Amino acid sequence: MAQPLVKKDDDRDDEEEYSPFLGIEKGAVLQEARVFNDPQLDPRKCNQVITKLLFLLNQGETFTKVEATEVFFSVTKLFQSRDMSLRRMVYLIIKELSPSADEVIIVTSSLMKDMNSKTDMYRANAIRVLCRIIDGTLLTQIERYLKQAIVDKNPVVASAAIVSGIHLLQTNPEIVKRWSNEVQEAVQSRAALVQFHALALLHQIRQNDRLAVSKLVSSLTKGSVRSPLAQCLLIRYTSQVIRESGNNSSTGDRPFYDFLEGCLRHKAEMVIFEAARAITELNGATTRELTPAITVLQLFLSSSKPVLRFAAVRTLNKVAMTHPMAVTNCNIDMESLISDQNRSIATLAITTLLKTGNESSVDRLMKQITNFMSDIADEFKIVVVEAIRSLCIKFPLKYRALMNFLSNILREEGGFEYKKAIVDSIVILIRDIPDAKESGLLHLCEFIEDCEFTYLSTQILHFLGIEGPKTSDPSKYIRYIYNRVILENPTVRASAVSTLARFGAMVDSLKPRIFVLLGRCLFDSDDEVRDRATLYLNTLGGDGEVVETTEDTKNFLFGSLDVPLANLETSLKNYEPSEEPFDINSVPKEVKSQAVGDKKAPGKKPTGLGAPPSAPASSVDAYEKLLSSIPEFSSFGKLFKSSTPVELTEAETEYAVNVVKHIFDRHVVFQYNCTNTVPEQLLEEVTVFVDASEAEEFSEVVTKPLRSLPYDTPGQTFVAFIFEKPNGDLPAVGKFTNTLRFIVKEVDPSTGDTDDDGGVEDEYQLEELEVVAADYVLKTGVSNFRNAWEGMDPDTEREADYGLGPRESLSEAVGAVISLLGMQPCEGTEVVPTNSRSHTCLLSGVFIGNVKVLVRLSFGIDAHKEVAMKVVVRSDDESISDTIQEIVANG
Repeated sequence: MAQPLVKKDDDRDDEEEYSPFLGIEKGAVLQEARVFNDPQLDPRKCNQVITKLLFLLNQGETFTKVEATEVFFSVTKLFQSRDMSLRRMVYLIIKELSPSADEVIIVTSSLMKDMNSKTDMYRANAIRVLCRIIDGTLLTQIERYLKQAIVDKNPVVASAAIVSGIHLLQTNPEIVKRWSNEVQEAVQSRAALVQFHALALLHQIRQNDRLAVSKLVSSLTKGSVRSPLAQCLLIRYTSQVIRESGNNSSTGDRPFYDFLEGCLRHKAEMVIFEAARAITELNGATTRELTPAITVLQLFLSSSKPVLRFAAVRTLNKVAMTHPMAVTNCNIDMESLISDQNRSIATLAITTLLKTGNESSVDRLMKQITNFMSDIADEFKIVVVEAIRSLCIKFPLKYRALMNFLSNILREEGGFEYKKAIVDSIVILIRDIPDAKESGLLHLCEFIEDCEFTYLSTQILHFLGIEGPKTSDPSKYIRYIYNRVILENPTVRASAVSTLARFGAMVDSLKPRIFVLLGRCLFDSDDEVRDRATLYLNTLGGDGEVVETTEDTKNFLFGSLDVPLANLETSLKNYEPSEEPFDINSVPKEVKSQAVGDKKAPGKKPTGLGAPPSAPASSVDAYEKLLSSIPEFSSFGKLFKSSTPVELTEAETEYAVNVVKHIFDRHVVFQYNCTNTVPEQLLEEVTVFVDASEAEEFSEVVTKPLRSLPYDTPGQTFVAFIFEKPNGDLPAVGKFTNTLRFIVKEVDPSTGDTDDDGGVEDEYQLEELEVVAADYVLKTGVSNFRNAWEGMDPDTEREADYGLGPRESLSEAVGAVISLLGMQPCEGTEVVPTNSRSHTCLLSGVFIGNVKVLVRLSFGIDAHKEVAMKVVVRSDDESISDTIQEIVANG
């Protein structure tokens, strides 16, 4: 039985909610359903039982075939009742029970009778139920009635028929498409809901015909749509037509944009917002096109309705990512939203301000945010922290104010994810802004004094061990690190011991003090801490004598393993205890899976503590370890740069191949990452034949084949070239044709057995590969370009002017030159303001041979879209300045 609603006691502190369906059981309800068979029906009692049945069905309760059939046949008897509320419940339960085809025939006649009833409520509901339960054969019998219902004078009946058509379009599209004329007539209906549903159905019928959709939009944008809901749909369809027809402002597109702009003056707020959002999401929208939409959204920011304020600020937040300057006029209104009672609105307002603010507004924003942070949840705080991180990278000179803000909120209460976001931000600022290193490390040291999260403590200690010894006064960090040995849990103590040892290995003057501290760790209660202390003391020479730590010792203690970790794990699992000790040299050095930079699962790139110390260096280190394990490449010297993977095959082909270009001083190694996607094949002796006839400066020196390539197991094959420098210091460039060659053997996918025959030789043509000038330049950022520029010898400066010819926009020209040189844009200068006629872009990088290079590019575009460019270069070597100018001249 359902429990009656209980009146709440106002004096009770712990108020409880009582459900009228509390304690309902399926068996009891099925027993109650016998009331449907009573000679004298009680409509009120029947309504209650049907309500309970619907509740059970919606809660996921399953009825057996027998139970569902019994209930269905009992319900059909309720058609005898003339009670309108009971009839509505009958329609609902029949629709939810979804009777089988042989049962549907029982109610079809009753429903068809209702569909032609004089009572509009019966007609509308009967149409909905019939269209839900019947199949295509029965649908053709009632199609004539449905067509009539679509153009019925009663809007409830018409809407029911049209909505049913929307559902039927998924299962019986051929039949529904025959209703186009009736639906077209319904679009002109005066009833708002009918017009809305009719437009949705008409668009779905024509959605695969772009020309038909375009004609539909053209006819309706002339003012025949009255319903605000239908108007919103029409705006969306118009945006779709504009997107599909491209960015050209031909005569066919302009009226559509004018329609969107006209909707900004509509009397319904939903239509105004939909139009504003559509305009802001147009591809290549100019500032002139955006201005009316931004103005409307600005008015919404001061609305008394929270939903309008939220919608406006969220849209402006998205616009700020691509057109920050267009949103700056709204900054004053958004600043007032920082104190909004709705925390979602306040958070979006702050993050938008951080994206659009200029350098002078940073300090004022920080003061406002400080008061705001204590009032919001951690998930919103994380969004704000990430926005502040981006702002600091954009304006590196403001790092002090932003770093102080981050350190202050780091000391406040908060969960793990929030604290990790702050710590990651500080770490990124330390890496990207050299001037922020010392203050940032001290903030982290103060944080671990009272850090409750073991993971963060260990990661910060590890980071301190890497960066601390490189600072001007490494000794000031020792106290913070040793405090962890005294006060923390075993995991953090072990990490602190390793950090102390790293300071001792890197800073010889600190060795005596470090040895004393490590000596105290020998008596620790945890064996891991004692073992680490013993290892470091014995390896670094714990007799107190200050001796310079050799590179071999540093590599042994703190370097990475020479063998892949996965291979080591497999070898240790396979090792059987015996008199012979485990030999690490027996671990295979070949990487069985793809290396760093190859195909990865989509997701966010690790940042902060989770990221390697330096993005360019980390990939180089990973590849260097891989290449150094191959004897054929050991004489090539130190790896300078590794490119991102270049795809050489189309998606969904039988063999997936991408290539990474590894640049050495005089050699280039192509690492071909191959994956066999055919389960019935095993590939052996896999090599890539490289035709270098269009790369005259390159000569092939060695090829390392891949012995075996099973299904879905990535592997690598390598080809190495030596190159000559053709014209002085101009780097060698060229185009390479690639052909994958292999022996293919048949495999039985069910058993994995391979045919014993010798296999068949085969080959597969790959895409061409180019080595370009940008491959010889490593991207490296500078925190203060002006200081770095003035710190270089003016005698190395080289200046030249170039004409780049006609271009679509200044932004395209800037992107092309950045891509040509392969250098890192500084201070956000890669972004060209909309409609700008001139622009300056700052680039920095390291040319092969570890020569630092800085470039200033000045662009101008005239009325005929002709672009002129001035290039000024400074570097550590004047010959490299000449080389950069030659690259631009030849590009």
